[in-house]
Amino acid sequence: MNLQISTPQTQLVQRLSATPRGARLARRLTASSLASWGYPYDGEPTETAQLLVAELAANAVTHGRVAGRDFELRLAHLPEENTLRIEVSDPRGDRPLRILRAAPGDVHGRGLIVVEALARTWGVRERVVGKTVWAEIPLTPERRGGSGTP
Repeated sequence: MNLQISTPQTQLVQRLSATPRGARLARRLTASSLASWGYPYDGEPTETAQLLVAELAANAVTHGRVAGRDFELRLAHLPEENTLRIEVSDPRGDRPLRILRAAPGDVHGRGLIVVEALARTWGVRERVVGKTVWAEIPLTPERRGGSGTP
């Protein structure tokens, strides 16, 4: 296991097997990383981050898999922006990312719609080998309205 944690921009970088087990581990690493940075396991930022990582890792394992190649999870806590940046990279660069609009009875096809709904911003960038899908979320609940109530 190649685990790197650095500060002051605290981050985690981990290569994981492109299997359902690797995707599950990515979600667990996300929760434990956020807990070590002071965000509780049952807090909204941790739950949102786990959902995003679950969707992005599932896509990497399902659609970005190349036999014998891992996918990479990168989490960066950007304290100056109070933001978490999530990046999931896979070795598959020959398949463009598409947001599918699933029919009501479809079992698959909603992953990037979930990412779009939960992330403050997200996108895709090419790599030398493969692609990286990234998303950013705030690490404190955003206040709604002008009344000062959450």
